[in-house]
Amino acid sequence: MARGTRKTAVLKVAGVGALAALLFAGGLQLASAGENGRPATTATAQTVNCPTVRDKLPAVPAAAAAQVERELANLDQEIARQNERLARLAVRPEGGPAFVDNAILGPLRSKRIAVLDRIEIAFNRIGAQRPDLDALATCSLNAPGVPSAVNGGAQGGNGQNGNGQNGNGQNGNGQNGNGNAGGQSGNAGGQNGNAGGAARTVDCPRVDLPAVPAAAAAQVQAELATLDKQIAEADARLAQLAVRPEGGPAFIDNAVLGPLRSKRVAALDRIEIAFNRVGAQRPDLDALATCGLN
Repeated sequence: MARGTRKTAVLKVAGVGALAALLFAGGLQLASAGENGRPATTATAQTVNCPTVRDKLPAVPAAAAAQVERELANLDQEIARQNERLARLAVRPEGGPAFVDNAILGPLRSKRIAVLDRIEIAFNRIGAQRPDLDALATCSLNAPGVPSAVNGGAQGGNGQNGNGQNGNGQNGNGQNGNGNAGGQSGNAGGQNGNAGGAARTVDCPRVDLPAVPAAAAAQVQAELATLDKQIAEADARLAQLAVRPEGGPAFIDNAVLGPLRSKRVAALDRIEIAFNRVGAQRPDLDALATCGLN
C-alpha cells in the first residue's frame, strides 16, 4: 500500500514538473517586449483611461502657463500612481467586482475634479475666459497592455518621453514614460502643444527589455509602473519649481535628478531579479538609471 502511494506521489510530482516546464516554455514563446518596453502578455495589468487635457485647452496666457503646467503634471502623476496600483493588483488581486471603481476610479475622479478646477481658476485669475473642463474628470479602464494617454511636458512633439516609454503612453506620451503610466520610462513629451513658460521635464532612458517570461511579467509590469510614477513625481517637482524657484545651480541635480537615479537603480534591480528568479537570463539595465533634463 505504501509502495502504491509513493508511485502515485512520484507520478503527481512528475506531472506537475512537466506542466510547469510546458507553461514556462509557452511563456517564453508568448511573452515579448511590448512596443514601449512593457511585457505584452496575458498577465499585463490594465491601465486607467483618462481624457487628455492639454489638447483640450485654449491658448494658455503666459501669466497662467506655469500654474497650468504644474496642474497638468499633477494629472499625469495621479495617472501614474493609479497605474502602479493596478499593476500591483495584477500581481495580488484584492476586493470584489466593484473594488477598482471604489478604490481607484472613484478617488481618481475626485482628484481630477480638484486639479481641473485649479486650471480653470488659473485662467480666470488673470482675466482670461475660464475653460469648461468638467467633462474631463471621469476615467475608465484600458484593456490589459494598452497604455494610458497623458498630457506630457509642454515641449511640442513626442520626445523620447512622450510615449509612456515603459509601455503606457498611448498617445505617445509617457504617462510617465514607462508607462511610466505606461510610458517607456521616458517623460511625456508635450504631444498636446506648447505652453509658454512651461516647466522642464526629466529625460530618462527608455527601458527596452528582452522577451519577458510569463512568470515574471506581473512583477516586471509593477516595476515599470513604479518607474513611471517616479518620473511623474520628478516632473511634478520641476513644475512646482517653475512656479516657485528655490536653491542654487546644483539644486535640481541634488534634489531631483540624484534622488530619481537612486530610485531607478532600485526599481531596475528588481526587474533584473524578476528575470533571474524564474531562471531567465538577467538583463543588464544599469545604464538606464541616470536621467537628464528635457
